[in-house]
Amino acid sequence: MHPELSTASEALAWLQANDIRRVELVFADLTSVARGKTLSRASFAETLGAKMPSLLLGLTVTGGEPKAVFNSIFPPTFPDMAMRPDWRTLVRDPLAAVPTATVICDIEASFIAADGHCRYEVAELSPRQLLKRVLDRLKAAGYTARVAPELEFFLVHPQRNAEGGLQVAHGMSAQVPHIESSHDLASAETASSFAPFFDELWAACEAQGIPITGYGHESALGQYEVNFAPGEPLAQADAVFRFKRLAREIARRHGCLATFMAKPYLTEPGTGLHWHISLADESGANPFTAADNSPHPRIKHFIGGWQASARAAMAILAPYAHSYVRLHRPDASPASIEWGYDNRTAAFRVPHSDPANRRVEHRLPGGDANPYLSLALMLGAGLAGMQQEIEPGPEVSDRPAVSEHGALPADLSEALAELQRCPIMTEVFGAPFIELYTLIKQHELNEQAADADFAINHLLARS
Repeated sequence: MHPELSTASEALAWLQANDIRRVELVFADLTSVARGKTLSRASFAETLGAKMPSLLLGLTVTGGEPKAVFNSIFPPTFPDMAMRPDWRTLVRDPLAAVPTATVICDIEASFIAADGHCRYEVAELSPRQLLKRVLDRLKAAGYTARVAPELEFFLVHPQRNAEGGLQVAHGMSAQVPHIESSHDLASAETASSFAPFFDELWAACEAQGIPITGYGHESALGQYEVNFAPGEPLAQADAVFRFKRLAREIARRHGCLATFMAKPYLTEPGTGLHWHISLADESGANPFTAADNSPHPRIKHFIGGWQASARAAMAILAPYAHSYVRLHRPDASPASIEWGYDNRTAAFRVPHSDPANRRVEHRLPGGDANPYLSLALMLGAGLAGMQQEIEPGPEVSDRPAVSEHGALPADLSEALAELQRCPIMTEVFGAPFIELYTLIKQHELNEQAADADFAINHLLARS
C-alpha cells in the first residue's frame, strides 16, 4: 500500500520517478479472479482509469455468461463500467520484465436491467466496494477493525498421476529434488526444499507491501500456511487478493502449481483461510473487553451474529460444489457452528490473549473464498449480532465441536437457499448482489454436473 499516494498527480509523479513504463489496472470479480487491462504510462496519464464491459461481473469461474444473469440483471447491450484506481494500492509489479506498476480499481456504472425496470449501481455488485460499504457501517456504529488472515495453499506437480489425480510437488532447492512421501507436519526441512519459491514469493510480497510474517508446512501433503500481520480490513483483503496471484505465477516459474482449491486430495485436510478479527471503539479501547478486563457481552453477541448467519454465509465461504468436500473431515475443518475458547475444532474460536488484544477467529472460510466478500460478511454479521444482541449457543471449549443441531449445509445448493432467505446476509450484501451471486453459482452447479473433473479443470488455477 502507498498511504502517501492520495491523488492522481501524486500517482503520476511516482510513476515518473520510478521510470514505470506500463500500468496494470485490475479489480476482483465475484470469483476473485483478477480482471482488467494494461496500459502504457502515457495512455494511463491521459485516462487515469479504463473502461471495461460490465458483463465481467456476471461471469462464472469458467468464463461462462449465464443467460439468466443477462436476462434479468445486465442489459444485453453490455454497457461499459469505469475502473477508478485506488491510488493507495499503486505498487510495482515485481514479476514484470518491463517496469510495470499495478493498481486495484473500484468500478462505477449505472444501468437499467434487462427487464427494463430495475436500476443497478455496479458498486452494489462489486466485492471490494461491498466490503467498503460494510466498513462504513462499522465506522458509523463507532468501531474500526483490525484483521489478520492465515492462508493455506498446496504446491502440486503439473503432471497428474496415472489415475488422473494430483501429485505433490517435488522440492526444488537442489539437484536431487526432495520428495515428500509421507506427512511432514511442521517440517522445516521439507519447507526449506522449496526455498527458491518462498524466497521469491516473500520478496515479491515485500515489493507490494503484503504483510506476510512467516510460513510453514501444514498438516497435509504439499500444504503450506502463510501468516499475515494484523492490519486494516480493506488493505488485508487487497493483500490476500494479490498474494494469491503472486503465489500462482511464481510457482509456475519454478515448475509447480500453487493452488487454493478447497481439497486437492480427498483423503487429506483441505485449504483454509482463517481470519482473526479485533475491534476498537472511538477511544481506542477494545469493545470485546469489559472495564474489569473480563470478556464483554459484545464478544458473544458478535459471535451470535456469526452463528445466526453461518448456514447462509457458507454460500460465500465455500463458493463451489467442490468446497463442501472440505467439510467432511471435522477434525481438520469445522463442520458445525460451535464456538469456544482456544478450541481449533470450533468454527468460531476465541484465542487466549491479554484483555487489550481480545479477538475472535473465524475458521469457516476456505482458501477458495473471495477475501472481500468473506470479510464483508464476517464484519457485517458480527456488527448485526452486537446491534441486535444475538446470544450465541453454548460455549464448547473442552471437547471436539461437532453437533448435529449446528450442522452446516451439506452442499452449495442448500447454502444458496439459506443465503436467499437470511435477513443478516441481505442486510450485509443487499438483494441485487444476492440475486446475481445466486444465478452465477447455480450456473456453475450445472457446469460441474456436466464435468466430472470440474474442480481440477477450473478451480486448480483460479480459486
